[in-house]
Amino acid sequence: QVQLVESGGGLVPSGGSLRLSCALSGRPAMYYIMGWLRQAPGKEREFVARIRWSTGSPYYSDSVKGRFTISRDNANDTLYLQMNSLKPEDTAVYYCAAARSPGTEVAHYDYWGRGTQVTVSS
Repeated sequence: QVQLVESGGGLVPSGGSLRLSCALSGRPAMYYIMGWLRQAPGKEREFVARIRWSTGSPYYSDSVKGRFTISRDNANDTLYLQMNSLKPEDTAVYYCAAARSPGTEVAHYDYWGRGTQVTVSS
């Protein structure tokens, strides 16, 4: 059974930092792309970043490039998202998700965690 469990969300002032974690278990080997996606209040879920699990090769949306860093710990099956220079528009529920190939569409991801809330105050 695939399980993705996010943690690390919270309330942070504008300009602050947070580090999100996603503990993985039961991930099939074919799901070699792990991503972070987010959903702000009243908006559709959107892609944030993804990583190729084997090589650590990252890819970012333009809105977070240069501020966020996605990484993974192979030994502990954990995915991370380091978020710096946070802005109020980054406020959202952040989800980690797994996919069988690289992509930015929400529908591309088959397995999802329950999400963790990130709130950035102005």
